[in-house]
Amino acid sequence: MTRSEHETETLIRDSLDRLATRAPDGHAIREALARAGRKRQPASRLALVAAAVVVLVVGIVAGTQLLTRPDVVPAAGRPVLAYGPGWLPDGFTEQYREGGPGITPGVRRWSAGQASVTLLTYSTADPEWSRTALRIASLKDQALVRGRVSMVTGDGGEARLTWLADDAHVLCAAISGIPDARTVAQRIAESVTADPVGIRGELRFGPLPAGLAERSTAVQGTGPGDASTTLIAVDPARPADFAVRAVVGATAPGLAGAAPVTVRGGAGFFVKPANGRDALVAVRLPSGRWLQVSGSRPEAELLAVANGVQLDPAPDYRWLGRATS
Repeated sequence: MTRSEHETETLIRDSLDRLATRAPDGHAIREALARAGRKRQPASRLALVAAAVVVLVVGIVAGTQLLTRPDVVPAAGRPVLAYGPGWLPDGFTEQYREGGPGITPGVRRWSAGQASVTLLTYSTADPEWSRTALRIASLKDQALVRGRVSMVTGDGGEARLTWLADDAHVLCAAISGIPDARTVAQRIAESVTADPVGIRGELRFGPLPAGLAERSTAVQGTGPGDASTTLIAVDPARPADFAVRAVVGATAPGLAGAAPVTVRGGAGFFVKPANGRDALVAVRLPSGRWLQVSGSRPEAELLAVANGVQLDPAPDYRWLGRATS
């Protein structure tokens, strides 16, 4: 996740946490629901059973369709983002996707000049987001998204709207640089549906140094012509710290002071860490694109990562620069 997404996540979470102690009593809610359930007539119960059957059938059909779409089937290094908007302001095109294994947040961003629309997805299995429903329920500044209570913050050209899409996912629509951002955020949130899309970049991690695990894959660009793929691996005990980053793109890295090294059987470069910049291993690939591996690790480990990454000859960059997937 980039610095901007991290700051957005922190702001949302802190706003919710400050009001956590004012959340309604869960026992009282459960008791009220239980009383309401005892008062239902048999016909109501039959209607609920019928509705449950419909939901089950729809879920089975949707799951079958998902498994028959190769672009959205989860695989190592190929995350799937579960949600997408059905409406966006004119002129916005998708230029960024990021996701990862487990409870790694999902990020999709559409841009138009300096303005942006970002849709973030968090898992309620993440302890940081597990009590979101109760926290939102305690807020005064609320809105409804498809009948679910949400939190809305910001004003003018900046706004964030946070809601639970279901019991497993917290969504946030973050709007920047758009007049009447709250209204735009509300309309976008109302249009969001479960419409999974995949992330298939042009490289995947091979073996990683001991103690590191893959955290995320990101693809970005204004179109296929300037696309790049970024992989992040971290120490699970300190997931906020970037341990190793691998990038493939068309842009050549800064190589001032670089020493020659052999990378992937060819002539490459090693740049020592300096002035707050991590150590870097770089090599120009046969395709003409550049592979860069950087991080706060020894030279030998960065070289091993660079030698071990797997290049995908058929990345999916078709969605870059489009309004929808």
